[in-house]
Order: sequence, then structure tokens, then C-alpha cells
Amino acid sequence: MVHRPARGSVDPRRRRHLECLRAVHRPAAPSIRRFVPTDARRSPNVPDRPALRGLAPRHPPRIVKAAARALVLCAALALSGCATHPPATTLERTVSHALPPDASTPLADALAVQARAHPGESGFVVLPRGDEALQMRIAVARAATKTLDIQYYIAAEDTTGKLLLGAALYAADRGVRVRMLVDALNFKDIDKLMAALDAHANLEVRVFNPFGAPRLGMFARTANVFTRIDNFTRRMHNKAMISDNQIAIVGGRNLGDEYFNASPTLQFRDLDVLAAGPVTRAVSASFDAYWSSALTYPLPALNRRRYDAKDLDAARDALRAHWRANATPYNAKPLNATPLAAQIARNELGLVWASAEFTADSPEKIAAPDDSYKSPPMQRLFALTRDAQREFLVLSPYFVPHDAGVNALGRLTARGVRVAILTNSLAATDAIAVQAGYAPYRVPMLERGVELYEYKPDPGRSRIGMLGSRSRASLHAKAYVIDRKILVIGSMNLDPRSAHLNTELALVIHSPRLANEVANLFDEVTKPTISYRVTLAPDTPGAAQTTGAGAPAWPLVWTEIADGQVRTYSVDPNAGFYRNLLTGLCLLLPIDDQL
Repeated sequence: MVHRPARGSVDPRRRRHLECLRAVHRPAAPSIRRFVPTDARRSPNVPDRPALRGLAPRHPPRIVKAAARALVLCAALALSGCATHPPATTLERTVSHALPPDASTPLADALAVQARAHPGESGFVVLPRGDEALQMRIAVARAATKTLDIQYYIAAEDTTGKLLLGAALYAADRGVRVRMLVDALNFKDIDKLMAALDAHANLEVRVFNPFGAPRLGMFARTANVFTRIDNFTRRMHNKAMISDNQIAIVGGRNLGDEYFNASPTLQFRDLDVLAAGPVTRAVSASFDAYWSSALTYPLPALNRRRYDAKDLDAARDALRAHWRANATPYNAKPLNATPLAAQIARNELGLVWASAEFTADSPEKIAAPDDSYKSPPMQRLFALTRDAQREFLVLSPYFVPHDAGVNALGRLTARGVRVAILTNSLAATDAIAVQAGYAPYRVPMLERGVELYEYKPDPGRSRIGMLGSRSRASLHAKAYVIDRKILVIGSMNLDPRSAHLNTELALVIHSPRLANEVANLFDEVTKPTISYRVTLAPDTPGAAQTTGAGAPAWPLVWTEIADGQVRTYSVDPNAGFYRNLLTGLCLLLPIDDQL
């Protein structure tokens, strides 16, 4: 999809490493500290960080200081080879906008009848299964007759990624204008296929917030990371796919095998929603804002070489062969061969109509950082949560509440609101540093009456070994249910990164039917065969200790059912020695304000 230098396909483990960077490369920005109360009074039940760092020296050893000086020197020497990009607005960029909502298309005509029966509302379908989410994306691409807009944090050129690239190319071949926007943290995965497709007259690829280009060379690009760290850590985390400004897919999934049940090593449990009707216009408006942002660069401006019609023809042949070989084995073919517009017209899609809001960060959150900025998706969720009367359910794979979040949840439970949270266990997470940031807040949350569940890495199976199984399940869904009446679903986690560094989007759907659908899913995945229930250990002091191996031992009990047996653990279970050790090491680092 992008004019990039020719590169080979990237191992899925490397893409997971890119996701892990979100937890490590975080600037000590004042905005992050807003998550912690400014009155210097710590919550009495939140362990003080120095206590957790009891084994750490008060001052860094000389070798650490020397290494730090050497690193700074290397970065400084590399500055002469580093190149920052000119503002994208100074480059030649085609001006384009979303299709007018009143434009005549098969999708618009199909939706018109149902829209008249539900004035002011939009239609929705929740997509909980990976294969179903892949099939729907293929169907959405096929349904486009005028425009197809694609915006993702990660767009891999793996098996399913190539199937989706093929769908985008076929749309362009039909005369559809295709715009694809990918965050630059995925830069190395933006391979020659995307670069070749960008040579198509109807398909354009742009890259958001590049921190270096292949033409700079690896050394200069690495130096850019260290010398422009504040810019590097701010990423476009939005995920959306829009057809003819009439239907859109929004949610937690990126484009890659692990999101569509196609990876042999990692399976992300995720959620998307298909939206149809008026709310799609707001999704398109957000896409337009990012597409025209000063941080959005045409791919050819970042490439070492140009790609031409020969490259495009070769890519087309490769994608056709890939489709013939993989579409059926990887369940990419929509089960219903009827075009999406016809399914909508016949009311076969099962759209649930409800009032809805779309909210998203502006690209200015990254282009012009401001400590006073308040994220609209996060603020809307907080406002809805404050009005909760009975229940607040949270699915957030990266969850770092800090003192302010702990106290906010405590105020809900004090009013009799059930608060239940599902996040990743240490064994399941793909971001250990984030897990270390979350771990100290488990005890104070439980003391306030919050229910806590942690997703298991291999639901239904035991996990053994120092590193654990090579095949792992991990939670990746970002969804929130208020009183089983309102569903919030999108790209944002409940963590400081979503609030202050990344750009995010969310749909707020006022539908008891859809809210109950996701709540029932929450009830299912928090069963003890799928997730650990975390509770306070009886009569145990609240401070964390360390085991002989260096892993933190919390005053907690994890309970599961495995092989028909109830099992309990006093340390993060089934994570393996190294994951526990790394968590303990992360607890010694002064990164709390950067999570």
C-alpha cells in the first residue's frame, strides 16, 4: 500500500515488539503527570514507589552513568546524519475529501429505506470473531463504488494483510478512489507491495508522523528515535475502514494475522463494530483531518526509489496468486456471497439501529502537543462513567489507572456501582512494562471493591516452561459498557498513553441490545476457564515483596479452573520465570509517570 523500499515480510514477533514500544519509549512529559494528583497526597492504599524499589541503589551505578553518557554522545554524533522531514504541507499532495453523504451509491440507496424508518440513528453489527472481522473488511472493500478510506496503526504485509491489500487494489481497479493512511511506527512493515500499489492512479498511501525514512539509513533513523523521542512516542492509534462514506468498521483490530485468527504464535481477542448511516460521516471527517495533517506524508517522499507500472503489475499478479492460494484456508471469503448493499437492502445484515456519537482526537494532539489538552474520547467515557447507576464493565488490554483512576473507580463502588475490569495477565500481555505499571494498583482497586479479572494466555490449557507456550492468546479489545445500556468501543485503552500521547477514536452507542451483547461477552470471557479471578489474600499486608527469583509477590490470589480443577496461585501465574523477573526489574525503574 505504500511507496516504500523493497523489504521482506516481517516476523509477527517483530510487530508485537513494535506494540511493546508503546510501553517503553515514553517521554517524561508534564502531561503524563496529570494522571497523578498534584497535591502531593498519595492515596493511602497505593504502595509508594520507593518501597517497591527497595532493592535499587539510591543513585545509579557509575557504569550506568557512563553508558548513558555514551548513548547521548552517539546520538549527538549522529545528528549530522539525521534529517527531519519538512512539513508535509510543503510537499505536493493531492487535495481530497470524503464523498458527500448525499452522493448516489448502491450503499446509500440500500441504507435509505432503513434510515427513513430510524431517523437520526445509525445501524451497527458487533464483530467479535477474527475470521468474521476479516470477511467483513473484504465485503466492505468490495462494496465501495466511489471511495475507500483505510486508517490503521499497523498494516502488516502478512497472509491476511495481503488479502486485504488485494481487496483494496481490486477496488482501485474498479475506479474506486482508495486512500490508505498508516502510522510510521509500522514503518518497516510497510513493504514493497504497498509501495507498488501506490503507483496506481486510484490508490494513494500516506504515512503519519514518520521519524525517519529508509533513505536516511538505519543509523540515522535510529538516532532520530533518540534525538526526537517526544515526537517518536506520539502515535496515531486510530483504526477505521470506510466505504463510500456510508459504512465503516471501527474498533481495536489492526491489520495483521494475529487479529484475524491466522497467526500460529499469537491470537488477539478483539472487538470491532460495523457502523452504517449518519455516524459514518463523523468517522470520515476525522479521516480527512488526519489525511490533510501536516504530519501526513505521501509515501514517495519517504522512499529510496520510485515504483512504476511494472511494479504495480507485478504486485497485482502476486496478490491474485496469493488470493487463490489463501482466501479459502484463511476464511477470507465472505460467507454470504451476496453484495453488502443487497444484504442491507434485504435486511439480511442484522443491523441494530440506535443513536450514536463518534468522538476522536485531533491530529493536533501530536502535531502541536499541549499540556492542557483533554482527549475527547477519554473525556466522553469519563462523563458517561460518572453517571453510571448499576454497573461499569471494562475491557482494556493495557490498563494503568494511577491514583486518579483508582479513586474514580472507588467513588463508583462507594455508590453501589459494580465495577468489573478485564485486562491481560502477565502471562498473556505483549507489553510487560505496562503490566508492571498496572500491578501496584491491583491491591488498592480490590480494597475499594473493584472486581478484577486477568485474561489467560491459553484459555482451557495449562502453560508450562520458563518462557511458556509459543502459541499465546492475548486480550486486545477496547470496550466499555455502562449499565448495560451504553457501549463505548474503539481504539483507546484506559492508560495515560491513550489519554495524553496517542490519538484515539471511539464510538458511543446508546443501545441496550448491543451493550448487553458485549456485556454477555464480558461474562463469558471472565469465566475461570478463560480468565483468572484476582482477589485479596486473607490477612496479608499490602506491600509487595519479592521472591527469591526476583519476581514480585503481591498479597493476592489468582483463581482459575484448568483441566476441571480449581487452582489458586500466590504469584502471577503461568508467566514463566523471565516474565516475572522482567516485571520485577520494571518495578525498579522510574517509569511510573511514563506509562
